[in-house]
Amino acid sequence: MKISASLYSNQDKSLKELVQELDALRIDSFHIDCNDNPAVFDDIREIRQLSKTPIDLHIISAEPEKYFPLIAEHQIEYVQFQYETMDGKELPLPPIGTKYGLAIISDTPLEVFASYRDVCSFILLMTTTPGKSGGVFRKDNFNRIRRFGKQFPDKKIHVDGGVNDEVSFILRSLAVDSAVSGSFLVNHTSMGAALLGLKMHEVSSHYRVKDFMIDLRDVPQLPEEKVTLASVLQTIEDYGLGFTTIVDSNNRLVGISSNADVRRALITHLDHLPNIPSAELVNSNPVSISEEATVEDMLKLVTNVSFPILFLPVVNQQQQLTGTLMFNNLIRSEG
Repeated sequence: MKISASLYSNQDKSLKELVQELDALRIDSFHIDCNDNPAVFDDIREIRQLSKTPIDLHIISAEPEKYFPLIAEHQIEYVQFQYETMDGKELPLPPIGTKYGLAIISDTPLEVFASYRDVCSFILLMTTTPGKSGGVFRKDNFNRIRRFGKQFPDKKIHVDGGVNDEVSFILRSLAVDSAVSGSFLVNHTSMGAALLGLKMHEVSSHYRVKDFMIDLRDVPQLPEEKVTLASVLQTIEDYGLGFTTIVDSNNRLVGISSNADVRRALITHLDHLPNIPSAELVNSNPVSISEEATVEDMLKLVTNVSFPILFLPVVNQQQQLTGTLMFNNLIRSEG
């Protein structure tokens, strides 16, 4: 996941000093907020003289069209337009070398992106109150990130607001492409330490698993009495996650059937596939985690088992299934 440094979140250092320090740390891009103020392009002109690092420009304006010539002139790499201030105005195709995105606040439906999908390569999800530096990440955005990925799988996801080291870790697990960091990064006593924290996998812990798990309605499930080779294969195919959970009549987790479990059962029973016992399709002792566990608890669990975990069922105190965690995106990002 790329990190975009919000330059205007720091009021103590000169633009030159801030750009040079971040460049020394190999920041991925510079985030510039343009609150309907063309004068920010004077800063962009200065940045271009100092650095080759891409610029990530967020335009908040009821007249986005007046910025199109400036975007082309300065060859801005990433530009996102705030949906709520545009009043439904259309966007043209971006200039060559520029990617357009649509920025929306946390209370705006994700579906508004559909009208801009032909010109926008990504969405910018505003995850705190726009325009206020140092805000707290709104937890409901974890689910919004996941839902946007399902609705628009060919589009990238950028996030802006409340991104600290722990939130960054969770965002990487959700396959977010880029995150804007303001106060946590540019106002840190050591920007190098802060940037390392945004990219590393050892984090402090305040969020619970239930805050960012895949919701139960999106988790593949089979009642234990309906487990057959056909039903397991169909459920795995329907959800496309590589596994299905097995639950009893009270929705308590009693097992998992994964691609690997099915493969082992097939190898054992190649000569009589229709008669594979249901018990041989199911891992009846799966690793699971409490929905109240912290990120730190989760990391300890997955690093202390002797095999790689790609998915992790989430349960409540009654051992009822409430969701699941997937680790495929995190494995890619940490690799």
